[in-house]
Amino acid sequence: MSFETFETLVRAEFAPRTTYLNTASAGIGPRRAADALRHGTDRWADGTDSFEENEATTAAVRGAYARLTGVSPERVAVGSAVTTHVGLIAAGLPRGAEVIVADGDFASLVNPFATRPDVTLRIVPLEGIADAVRAGTSLIAVSAVQSADGRVADLPAVREAAAAHGARVLLDATQAAGWLPVAGAGYDYVVCGAYKWLLCPRGVSFLTVREGADDWVSPHFAGWYAAEDPWGECYGPVAETAHSARRYDVMPPFLLHLAGAASLSLIEELGVPAIGAHDVALAERFRSGVERLGHKAVPSGAAPSAIVSVPGLGDSAAALATAGIRVSARAGHLRAAFHLYNDVADVDRLLAALA
Repeated sequence: MSFETFETLVRAEFAPRTTYLNTASAGIGPRRAADALRHGTDRWADGTDSFEENEATTAAVRGAYARLTGVSPERVAVGSAVTTHVGLIAAGLPRGAEVIVADGDFASLVNPFATRPDVTLRIVPLEGIADAVRAGTSLIAVSAVQSADGRVADLPAVREAAAAHGARVLLDATQAAGWLPVAGAGYDYVVCGAYKWLLCPRGVSFLTVREGADDWVSPHFAGWYAAEDPWGECYGPVAETAHSARRYDVMPPFLLHLAGAASLSLIEELGVPAIGAHDVALAERFRSGVERLGHKAVPSGAAPSAIVSVPGLGDSAAALATAGIRVSARAGHLRAAFHLYNDVADVDRLLAALA
C-alpha cells in the first residue's frame, strides 16, 4: 500500500480533537466502527435486531482476529477481558506447576497465577526470561510488549527456551496486536485485549489455544453458548461442549462486536506491517527528540517499539492534557504511544511542549 493510500484511508476514519498519544491505554475508534455501533443500538432500541445477524457478526470478529494472528478460527475463543482468559489457563494448570513471568508485567496476566497457592510463580527480569527456563518450568507467561514502558520481549529466545525444556508459552498480545505482527500459531496460548491497538471498544478480547494444548484450559465459564449445539442444550447441564475453542467463549457482547468487526476490517485493510512501520517511525522520532532535550528514554528491548517511556517526566502528563496532548504516566514515567492516526506534527507538538 502506498503512503498516499494509507494516509487517505486514515483521514477518512479519524478526526481526533486532541493530540492523542495514548493508545497504550485505549485506542480511538474509527468512524466505520462508530457508525456500526450506532446502527446496532438503533436496531436494538426498535426491536429489529436478530440473534442470527449478531452471531454472524461474532463469526466475522473471530475470523478477522484469526487472520490477523495466523490461526484457524476454530482455535479462537471470544470474551470480554484478558483476565478471564488467563484465569481459564491458571485454573487448568496441574498442581505444582512452575510459571515464569516478567517483573512488572501487567497484573491481568500475572495475578491469576499468583492466586493459586499450589503453583510456583517465579518473577524474573524481562531480559532474563529465556535464561530462567529450566526442566521444571511448566509455563512462561509474558507480554509481547510491556505495558509500563513499551519494551519488546525477545520472543524467539523465549520460544527456543520453552522448546528446549518442554515448557508451554502464554503470550499476551494486548500491547502488540495491531502494530506488531503476532504469529499466534507459534504459541500454546495467546490472549489479547482488543481495545488498544486493534481499536475495538473495551469489552472485546480473544484467546487462542494451540491444538493439543487444551488440557490446561478449564471450561469453568462454559455456559449454553459454549455448547456444540447451543440451542439444543440451553437448559440444564451442557452434555457436549463445542469441539472448537468456542467451548471457552464467554457470551459475546454483540453490540461491541458490531464495532469490533468494523475496526478489525480497517486493520486488515491497512495491514499490520504498514501500521507498524508508521507507528515505529513516529516513536523513533520522539525517542530521538526527547533525548536531544536531555532525557533518557527506556530502551525498547528486543525490537523497536511503538511505545516510548521517559523516566522523570510522568508528572508532566496532567499539564500536557491541559494543553490538548493526551499521554499517560506509568511507573513514574511519561508514556507516549504512537498509532496510525498520529503523524509527525503530533510528535513535534509533544516535543515542543516538553521543551
